[in-house]
Amino acid sequence: MILVADSGATKADWRLIRPDGSTLQVRTQGISPYFATENEIAADLHNVLLPQLRADSPEIPSLVQQVFFYGTGCGATHNKQLLTNILQSFFPLATVVVDTDMLGVARALCGKQPGIACILGTGSHAALFDGEHITQYAVNLGFWLGDEGSGGHLGKRVVTDYLNGDLPADLHALFVKRYALARDEVLENVYQKPMPSRYMASFSKFLFDNISHPYAYRIVYDSFSDFLDKRVLKFSNAKQLPVHFAGSVAFYYANVLRQAAADKGLRVQHILEEPIAGLALYHSNS
Repeated sequence: MILVADSGATKADWRLIRPDGSTLQVRTQGISPYFATENEIAADLHNVLLPQLRADSPEIPSLVQQVFFYGTGCGATHNKQLLTNILQSFFPLATVVVDTDMLGVARALCGKQPGIACILGTGSHAALFDGEHITQYAVNLGFWLGDEGSGGHLGKRVVTDYLNGDLPADLHALFVKRYALARDEVLENVYQKPMPSRYMASFSKFLFDNISHPYAYRIVYDSFSDFLDKRVLKFSNAKQLPVHFAGSVAFYYANVLRQAAADKGLRVQHILEEPIAGLALYHSNS
């Protein structure tokens, strides 16, 4: 059996591939060594992942032969080793491989073909893939200095405009009715509590629900345009390669994203909400 995982900051998707090719899908909270301790990660796996796997078969932990975990924060050697050790303790007979969420997305989207793989979810990132390895990463400055095109970036834009009194009057009234946000509440969540990007990303749906409004469309279009300019078009051969996207923001705003890319001469191919299916296919055929 093979267990494959794709983990972002918000959630983690797991897919168990049985010997006959059938699969079992499981979801847990996002696992990031930057935001959770070793004990917290282990507790989540023990309390959430294992019960769902054992519901299919009590013997599954000892039957898993390979574990491929792709996650946010897994580029650092220390974090990679930490997660490898934790997963090894739950699947003692398996070979465990931990790598970046970006490599997972590249394999899910591009398969074994060259291309540019992008993530537009709670955060954003992009990388150049040669069909086997990532050969170049876009500069990634994180939530405060970058993350253009992400849910966190979109939410930050609309909340900032709301607090500054810059929302159009009709949208301001809708925003107040829906959220009734106070300035102090926002500042506490973004400066004092963990995962400000996840908090801000929760407001991006307001733009989606009002995408026919010129303000909402322009915010989304401009955010995607910034991402393409600052991340994708920095690759010298960007216009010669297919560009793929994964993540909820890319998926739900696909029409705006395709338009922004077309306006810059980029060729968008695949847009997936979740890369886990592509990853399962990749490892089933490897």
